[in-house]
Amino acid sequence: MADDLEEGARPGPGRIVLAATPIGNVGDATYRLVELLTTADIVAAEDTRRLHRLVQNLGITVAGRIISYHEYNEAAKTGELLDQVRSGKTLVMVTDAGMPSVSDPGFRLVEGAVAAGLTVTAAPGPSAVLTALALSGLPTDRFCFEGFLPRKAGERASRLADLDAERRTMVFFEAPHRLEPMLRALRERFGADRRAAVCRELTKTYEEVIRGTLRELLEWAESHEVRGEIAVVVGGAPEREPGTPEDHVADVNALIAQGVRLKEAVAAVAEDARVSKRELYSAVLAAR
Repeated sequence: MADDLEEGARPGPGRIVLAATPIGNVGDATYRLVELLTTADIVAAEDTRRLHRLVQNLGITVAGRIISYHEYNEAAKTGELLDQVRSGKTLVMVTDAGMPSVSDPGFRLVEGAVAAGLTVTAAPGPSAVLTALALSGLPTDRFCFEGFLPRKAGERASRLADLDAERRTMVFFEAPHRLEPMLRALRERFGADRRAAVCRELTKTYEEVIRGTLRELLEWAESHEVRGEIAVVVGGAPEREPGTPEDHVADVNALIAQGVRLKEAVAAVAEDARVSKRELYSAVLAAR
């Protein structure tokens, strides 16, 4: 196992490598990233200008062909790139920061490669999601990544409603000019006392992590001109008290009204509410 870890993934006749790039501090670039950029046949970049700045800062030269590959042209260019990999080329995919395909271009390329039976591997590295999570001070044993919330208020509220009972720590991305309405929507949905953290400019010179309740974070956002790249980490929903079987009779009756049989309705509600099925069944009958 140690030898495998030292050698890394062995090259095949043609392959795609998803290569993580620094999220702010160029010193976080890995040796593998440098090697891949200087040896790959093709480098597909979300923004070729950002790629040129990166390689300039690293003091290296990209030997292979550089192709612009982003959300607006990936549908048209994916087939061409897959053909290059079929012919035996090594294709390195990089985005502006972090791991390709995670809230960045790359998923369509991976999806196509998997369907075609082509080799896909990764050169892991910096991750804004994991960095924000680790610095948040919130539980890290279970978490989910929700990306950017919808811009429109109604769609955003609907998405947050789906997360109402989410017990895991949640990680979001947000633009600085939309942070204030986002925090307001989080406060309204999850309550003012829910713990959260705003992580700004991670790994950069002006890195800042503000921790507190959603009420406190909203007050901070309202009183500051927020700039830079933002990740927001929100604690999961607190564990609900199970209550008594009588508290859940209405939930059972609601399922019955939808056509669910009594025993099935009782079983479903009892499991979700963590109460005794037998006692809940008796409570439903007693209430009739």
